[in-house]
Amino acid sequence: MESIVWLILLVWLIVIFVSTIFISHYIKIQKREDVAIAFFVLFLAMSQILAAKIGDFSIGDFKIRAPVAVLIFPFTFQITDMVNENFGQKATHRMIFIAFITQIFMTIFIWFSIEMSSAPYWGFDWGSDPAEAQKWWSNFLGSTVRITAASWIAFIITENLDAILFARFKKYTKDKNLWLRNVLSDVPTLAIDSLIFVSIAFGGVMPFQVISSIIWGQILTKWFFGVIDTPFMYLSRGIIRGKIDFFSFLRKNSINQIE
Repeated sequence: MESIVWLILLVWLIVIFVSTIFISHYIKIQKREDVAIAFFVLFLAMSQILAAKIGDFSIGDFKIRAPVAVLIFPFTFQITDMVNENFGQKATHRMIFIAFITQIFMTIFIWFSIEMSSAPYWGFDWGSDPAEAQKWWSNFLGSTVRITAASWIAFIITENLDAILFARFKKYTKDKNLWLRNVLSDVPTLAIDSLIFVSIAFGGVMPFQVISSIIWGQILTKWFFGVIDTPFMYLSRGIIRGKIDFFSFLRKNSINQIE
């Protein structure tokens, strides 16, 4: 089990590394935040689905259980900070609003898929009958609707709070100590997000003791991944400000190999 956790962490680092480079280079070249908004919407939509599963992030005797979506939230908060850092607080709030609207439409389409009658042969291809397949679909995506509603409330509060805190700390630090404003804006908002989201998503469905452990597990994992993504904020700023150029480095190495 521990080997899987470490493998997931490794892949997670590779994904955030690649996405940071791509988004940052786009911002540097195009001077626009549209690709950041696209990734933000994608990550947010995926988090609604993944939040339906409670994952086991335990290492040794240290037991941690949290919604699998904790793997994605550092990405969304990082993009929030990236847009805030380069385009300002108004652009960040605009991105959050756009993402919020897309989640409303996503929930409506999920509801369509639940209520639509299934074909008489649906489910046969994976060893199930239509009635069982429809029940599974309704249970899984039905929980996603509730989770999405819980996420809406947590999202609107914490994402906007993160944008406000980041902008305030940026002003107080006079555009210095990026790591400090990244951590100080992410840590409290990630904790508040966990408290609001888990309470609404699983309240009344699971025992209080289980909900408390999920909240604590989500806070710990979000803090862990939130701190880890701090170096990637420096990577992003270095790329956007022209201090780091991976593509130029790759081109030079390719030319040297050809020669």
